[in-house]
Amino acid sequence: MIPAILLMGPTASGKSALALDLAGRFGGEIVAVDSAQVYRGMDVGTAKPTAADRTRVPHHLLDIIDPTMAYSAAAFVRDALAAAADIRARGRTPILCGGTMLYFRALTEGLSALPRADAAVREELDSRAANEGWPALHAELAKVDPLTAARLAPTDGQRIQRALEVHRLSGQPLSSLQGRRDSPMSLGPSIAVALVPADRARLHADIARRFEAMLDAGLVDELRALRQRFSLDPILPSMRCVGYRQAWQYLEGAIDLARLRATGIAATRQLAKRQLTWLRATPATVFDSMQPALADSVAALVEERSGRTTD
Repeated sequence: MIPAILLMGPTASGKSALALDLAGRFGGEIVAVDSAQVYRGMDVGTAKPTAADRTRVPHHLLDIIDPTMAYSAAAFVRDALAAAADIRARGRTPILCGGTMLYFRALTEGLSALPRADAAVREELDSRAANEGWPALHAELAKVDPLTAARLAPTDGQRIQRALEVHRLSGQPLSSLQGRRDSPMSLGPSIAVALVPADRARLHADIARRFEAMLDAGLVDELRALRQRFSLDPILPSMRCVGYRQAWQYLEGAIDLARLRATGIAATRQLAKRQLTWLRATPATVFDSMQPALADSVAALVEERSGRTTD
């Protein structure tokens, strides 16, 4: 049996193309490890696989919730394990591919022992933020959890909200709870592969080209249609995704197209930087995503770890 393949890396590092190649070689099906691709209708800005690719290789955990809903690491672990078990039951190889490193960590190391989200608390915090601004709530967080506040920007509403919510529900700071983890549920044997580009400047160029392509493919029109179809607001997790957050500002008239392009590219670079930081602390076999014959090298590793030999 070929172990499950965990394929992780920063945005624009070629994970999807490699996953498709490995699926063809090892009879695989792809499980998306992506906190944005779970949303229905968010296709362009999440670089969702094309219809042709999804026909060629079955994909799982795409388009499973509306963008008005929230999705958690706990829900991902549940859904990913169920998908992997189903793939295995059909004699296929699970290939878990994506860039949401929190999901990979939850799957392999267990979930943080944190309280679940509470809709009432979040609604209250959102209301306060609308009236007082996130910097005011950040100052409040600094009083009860200075360690978490020190690593968050005063405008990082999503994380400030979560830290205050955890303190409200548990009476303890988020920083004191994050190191505690429940035992992970077993995925079974697996091979972790990390794509880390050696040339950061080239990655940045690829990110810029990719964001330009998203704009050309209709990112703004996609968001406009989503706003007509669903009751959305900018504080929803789906609308905080890179690209959609900037496109929202454009549709509201807060920025022009040039600023949309610049801020979208900058935000995507920051996302890649955070992903690479996570990867440095993640046990995995590292490959330069820009090396020649990358798929052959990764396939050789899979063969070796599976006890198989190549011709």
